[in-house]
Amino acid sequence: MNQLVSIVGASGVGKTTLARALCKRHDFVVAYEGHDERPFQKLFKQDAKYALANQLDYLLYRAEQEYELRQSAKPILMDGGLDLDFHGFTRLFHARGFLNDAEFDLCRRFYEHTRKLLPPPELIVHLSADAEIICGRLASRNRINIASSEDAETLDGFVNHWLSQISESRILRLDVSNEDEAYLKSVSIILGRLAKQPNGGTL
Repeated sequence: MNQLVSIVGASGVGKTTLARALCKRHDFVVAYEGHDERPFQKLFKQDAKYALANQLDYLLYRAEQEYELRQSAKPILMDGGLDLDFHGFTRLFHARGFLNDAEFDLCRRFYEHTRKLLPPPELIVHLSADAEIICGRLASRNRINIASSEDAETLDGFVNHWLSQISESRILRLDVSNEDEAYLKSVSIILGRLAKQPNGGTL
């Protein structure tokens, strides 16, 4: 089976930029978050009543991406992914009151059932960066953002709680505060780690 690499972290930390940099160095199949294409994202930004529809759409969308890309012989890059959408963003929106308890539980049931049917990522790359850098990146974006720079610490807390339940052998933690857009250092570290994975023959 091909390897799935999931790049996780707060909004603005550089997941998409890193994924694009990796694709310039190796032949990955890649799945992006697709904010502008999601039907409920803009509606949720305008009205919190669309929070549940938006989260279920994202969870289903990321599961569909995983299933489709697992059919490829190439290694997979996920910009975010199913696990981040649940453990990071769904938990964050529940904490902020956008999702009530019953709505959160519906998302949880969907996520847990789906993850049982799909193999988890072989490698999770957890990105972190200084709060000032994340704030600047979010401010310069030309895309819809639900999570703000003020949410970064809370979201990262949820992500770290999820990662604490996973073997460290499947996690690569990178501070990308000082990376430029080429992400040369991080790309080299990730490709080196993948080459050493038990099924690293795809690289």
